[in-house]
Amino acid sequence: MRVNGLDLPDDAKKKILEKGIEKLTPPQVDAVKKGVLNFKNLVVAAPTASGKTLIAEMAFLKMILENRKKAIYIVPLRALAYEKFQDFKRYEDIGIKVAMSVGDYDSSDNWLANYDLIIVTSEKLDSLLRHNPIWLREIGLVISDEIHLLNDEGRGPTLEVVLTKLKMDVNPQIIGLSATISNAQEIAEWLDSELVVSDYRPIKLYEGVYDGEVVRFLEKKDEYIHESQEGLEGEILLALDTIKKGKQALIFLSTRRSAESLASKLERFTKNLLTEDERKKLKKLSENILTVLSHPTKQCKKLSSCVKGGVAFHHAGLPHGQRSLIEEYFRKGLIKVICATPTLAAGVDLPAFRVLIRDAKRYYSNYGYVYIPVLEYQQMAGRAGRPRYDSYGESILIAKSERESEELFNRFVLGEPEEIYSKLSVEPVLRTHVLSLINTTVRNEEQLKKFFSNTFFAYQFEDISRIEEILDRIIDRLEEQKFIKRDGNLLQPTRLGKRVSELYLDPESAYKLLNGMRVFKTGFDLLLLISSLMEISPLSVRKKDLEIMEEEILKRRDDITFEIPEEWDLEYDNFLKAFKTALVFEEWINERGENYLLDKYGITPGELNSKREIADWLLYSCEELGNLIGLREKIKIARKLRTRIKYGVKEELLNLVKLRGIGRVKARILYDAGFRRLSDLKRAPKERLGDLIGPKTAESVMKQILGEDKQKTL
Repeated sequence: MRVNGLDLPDDAKKKILEKGIEKLTPPQVDAVKKGVLNFKNLVVAAPTASGKTLIAEMAFLKMILENRKKAIYIVPLRALAYEKFQDFKRYEDIGIKVAMSVGDYDSSDNWLANYDLIIVTSEKLDSLLRHNPIWLREIGLVISDEIHLLNDEGRGPTLEVVLTKLKMDVNPQIIGLSATISNAQEIAEWLDSELVVSDYRPIKLYEGVYDGEVVRFLEKKDEYIHESQEGLEGEILLALDTIKKGKQALIFLSTRRSAESLASKLERFTKNLLTEDERKKLKKLSENILTVLSHPTKQCKKLSSCVKGGVAFHHAGLPHGQRSLIEEYFRKGLIKVICATPTLAAGVDLPAFRVLIRDAKRYYSNYGYVYIPVLEYQQMAGRAGRPRYDSYGESILIAKSERESEELFNRFVLGEPEEIYSKLSVEPVLRTHVLSLINTTVRNEEQLKKFFSNTFFAYQFEDISRIEEILDRIIDRLEEQKFIKRDGNLLQPTRLGKRVSELYLDPESAYKLLNGMRVFKTGFDLLLLISSLMEISPLSVRKKDLEIMEEEILKRRDDITFEIPEEWDLEYDNFLKAFKTALVFEEWINERGENYLLDKYGITPGELNSKREIADWLLYSCEELGNLIGLREKIKIARKLRTRIKYGVKEELLNLVKLRGIGRVKARILYDAGFRRLSDLKRAPKERLGDLIGPKTAESVMKQILGEDKQKTL
């Protein structure tokens, strides 16, 4: 089936042809035959790189250009949202307005009414639906990328509730894109969908296991490693072999530390395999890596050093700017090997000739080391093989012994992916959705139970009695917390409950915030309060942290408003995690740098940025809830803390950092030079300011102060 023959507008076909696609792949042909262009629901279960995204593109091109309805594209990760946004923007020149919305969980984003294709995470879409946006009824198509994540305890329930809401309230065309799973038929039946199942890949994938001597492949001749290189770890031998072939490799490891350690080891060998031109370009990249943060940390320096040798590590602990540079230069072929944690497998599109999986087990505190799911292995293996560059790809598991080699081969290479199951009965997740439903569409217990009878959980287990028991408990608890009122069978949100739902807070967290807001006394109290909430995922406490923690707790014991558990109490470990997180925030707002925090507390810049974003949301929630219960003085503390966490400054710099272009470093320079108020800057000679903060920034500051440029960053 050729693109020119599709039932699509000519402009749409032209844009597809511009991508170099003239003929559809087998799963794409099957999707067209099963009605994707006739607005039928569809679930596509196929391997990575099989062309699933183009099926979604054909659907939204048809829906937007011919039906004049909106399309929603749901992705599991922000990184994927950015990637899809950049990719789909190419359709703007045929009249499709593309938007992305991934942050701010307290907004209906009415500006989205002006856009045709909206890319969101499932959490963001859930928060939008809670505000009942004016454009909701204009949705004609919903695409759920990575729909197999219904199986994920964290993200799955939210995705399931969002799809159920849309199915019941809007009844759009729904397209689910999935990896190969064993029970795709169940998802298709739940969504009243046609099903496309395929094992097609444009690039042949050879899967194998390395046992220390030979790579045993399933469908091709075994490959021996040169004896002259004995003594090196298998992953290093195979990575070097990949580079010598003129190819690139992705190596998946279970932890950030392992990824960094292996990258550092590899760099000592790979640097000798680079051309002079590659060395020059990588040296420039290594310098750019160091400029992403105002003061490079030891992690930045380690990454910079690795990059010089054509190797990088990639994990969530890196700042976004560094991750983007690594991805860009890997796509250009300059970075030869990336050592990554498994999140990259479900994240951005970075194919390589060879995928090496060193860690097939993951550590869980309650279980020890456990084999990863076959589905996760397949997601990683699916990154092997680059269209337009390779005729095939290789994925190789690294075994530590001949016996383990046999186990890995049978379990993963010959194994079938697991069935996926709804995780909706997890109570902490359920309660936030129950409050949301009562706040938006549900008016009584019968309607609530009817909603849950339409979920994937109900379809899969054919019995929601387990959920009904949990629902009864949740309703009682929400009434006790004064988030809902019950009048016979009638359920209504209180003013407080409505706001908690809109703020996208777990009701238990909101209840804890409300009680804490009433009694806290100091800024550190408030930092400790928000750091104790599950939303922030408090930092783990290392053995070497304990001495610092115990000393600080002893010093502050009389100043902390909240009760401190005794060391033998079960709650003590959680308190330590919250206390450490609060200490990190306090150090940050007292202008400690990323390198200091990394050295002292082990928190990476990427992790710090993530925690600061969540803290900003929780402190904003404190302001909003404080307003409802009349805590004006407490709100002032929350507002100041929010700005200080945003910029990482002491209170004395708050006025200066409000100026656009003035961050924590330049604000401190100005303050220490005697420019402590905006009035001081107004009288300052421009040349003097230019010497301190640079001529361009000085000019911008003067325009803002004199009112010529009224835009300010607040």
